Amino acid sequence: MADTPRIEIALVNNMPDAALQATERQFTSLLREAAREDFDVNVSLFGLATLPRSEQALGVMRGRYSSSQTLKRTGADALIVTGAEPKAAGLPAEPYWTELTDLIDWARAGTISSLWSCLAAHAAVQHLDGIARQPLEAKCSGVFTFERRVQHRLTDGLPGLVRTPHSRKNALPLSALEAKGYAVLTQSPRVGADIFVRAGQSLFVFLQGHPEYEADSLLREYCRDIGRYLRDERPDYPHSPVGYFDSETERAFRALAVRARQGRDPRLLRWSGEIAAAARPARPWRPHAVMLMRNWLEIIAAAKTGAGVLDRRRA
Repeated sequence: MADTPRIEIALVNNMPDAALQATERQFTSLLREAAREDFDVNVSLFGLATLPRSEQALGVMRGRYSSSQTLKRTGADALIVTGAEPKAAGLPAEPYWTELTDLIDWARAGTISSLWSCLAAHAAVQHLDGIARQPLEAKCSGVFTFERRVQHRLTDGLPGLVRTPHSRKNALPLSALEAKGYAVLTQSPRVGADIFVRAGQSLFVFLQGHPEYEADSLLREYCRDIGRYLRDERPDYPHSPVGYFDSETERAFRALAVRARQGRDPRLLRWSGEIAAAARPARPWRPHAVMLMRNWLEIIAAAKTGAGVLDRRRA
């Protein structure tokens, strides 16, 4: 339709090589479902030149992904920046830190809004306000329930309790965020802040969770971590994702854990694969994720066109 608002979104995909294409698919699918027929959303793909990649991954990206420097020249209405797998002891020691912080600085004036996911959220908060993330005693993995704390256009239409997958080894102190003026929109006493924002010339949206995840994303991550343990690439056996597996799958993985702790044996990978193949994880967070992304698109469209948000009776 001629009057359909067109929104240009740049996706800077920093996820590890194995998750590169899945992350691209997850965000583009979520945007497409949220836009429906009301928005003409065009997603352009970008990567950080200083983020180490395998030749195979570079081959996948060649001709499809552009550098972040190109993005800063051509611009976009909005920006999504994904996390990455940390390698250094601190974020400023990562090889891509300078390129990423340059992107953060550009987004403050160069976009209507930007969305920072997981490690990218941690990096942006540290660069903007000096809030360093803190390591957790154990990885936060699972589907958690968060309470909506304040009213905001991003959470308009969401229920009082929102379910979101999380998968991270670090967290941002809630008190430090609030002291620096961040508005925490959804939060859990168990795992802290979920969605929070920073007002400014560009609305910065931060996600410690992964609303874009597919139903089996946590399953694949868990099996990856089991494999790393069995190959002696990590010291501890991974905890099962909280609130995710059905009881039968949970029991099967628990039996595997007991056997694996008796002795690391890569041949147990087959057992892990068999359990995963039989698992049928649900995705109860999808309606909340679609509504969140829908609200984000409405905010961008309203700022771009000068119009109000769409009538929710049509949404």
